[in-house]
Amino acid sequence: MRIFKIDGTQVTEHDALAPMAAPGACERGYLWLSLTRAEFRASLPQVQEVLQSLCGTLLLDLHVSDLLNDQLPSRYDYTSQYDLLVFRRLAASNGKEPVPKADLRGGPPVLRRVDTRPVGFAVFDRVLLSVHPEDGTVRDTFAAKLLAAAAPDGRGAVPALDVRAVSARIPTGPADLMLRVINQIVDAYLDLRRELTRQLDHWQAELIDPHSRFTNWSALMDSRQSLYHLDEICEDQRAAIQDWTDALETLPAPTGAGEQRERELIMVRSRDVLEHIERVVHHVRRLEQNAETAVQMHFSVQGHRANDIMRVLTVLTAVFLPLNLIAGIFGMNFEFIPLVHKADGFWIAMGSMGVIAIALVLIFWRKRYLARTR
Repeated sequence: MRIFKIDGTQVTEHDALAPMAAPGACERGYLWLSLTRAEFRASLPQVQEVLQSLCGTLLLDLHVSDLLNDQLPSRYDYTSQYDLLVFRRLAASNGKEPVPKADLRGGPPVLRRVDTRPVGFAVFDRVLLSVHPEDGTVRDTFAAKLLAAAAPDGRGAVPALDVRAVSARIPTGPADLMLRVINQIVDAYLDLRRELTRQLDHWQAELIDPHSRFTNWSALMDSRQSLYHLDEICEDQRAAIQDWTDALETLPAPTGAGEQRERELIMVRSRDVLEHIERVVHHVRRLEQNAETAVQMHFSVQGHRANDIMRVLTVLTAVFLPLNLIAGIFGMNFEFIPLVHKADGFWIAMGSMGVIAIALVLIFWRKRYLARTR
């Protein structure tokens, strides 16, 4: 469990949850309550107490179940007091084991180990509640960036000339913080593009090579199924963020300049997250198309190679047909056959067969029936 109090350019991490429910504990700024599912299940009464104290409302039982559900797809829901967003993250591992080095022949380990467990967010006016999988890598990574942005000199002090720059790196509210975390989740999958592209490019080269005997069909089919699964996950993510954006547009217009700027910032970040998801969807679909194209080209190359082999065999058969005809004629059981009783009859027949064979080979070579395929 990690608890952060964010007030302007100041970010303070607290160790205990109970003091946050005390009156006056968070008069300014807002809180970020980040828990794993096990911690959220164990600390649910304390969390509800903090929400009641700071926001005047509690999480609904159905939303608590959604936050605890480890198989829930990306979705968006809302009440009059808070918004609920579940977003399936795309990561390379589950945090317990290192990502193995890619094996070009055995299939991409990153694609086989893509983790798509959901991260839940409950966005209140003064509290952001996020529920993460057990490893909490997304939370810890963003928390380190948040603390570093609040203390650029390493001692917690912010230079006067850097206040505007630091305030731009500190989320202005719970919604802004949630969008930044989601943006990091989406970018985590974008980091896998190089390795996935390298693996599928290797398979494409191996499939197209006419001298290669591709046998790793099971890994290729598993990878295609994983790409289809990622495509569905990305579509759910895009639908959830789009619903969130549509809900923001239906809210009443802000009254003050500060509220207006904060609303515009959230809309800009929402569109930026949508654009990042679009990049993920575009990349996944391009990989699917590349894999499908490589398979089709493989069978096309194999069919072309089989046609070349049959053409050569047909030409060789055509060359030997006249020779077989001559041999069959001279093998007839007749007493009087031309050249049979001559001393040089055998050599005349062999010379004629050789001339015919050479003439046919030259004719077929000129017509490129025996040309080498590069």
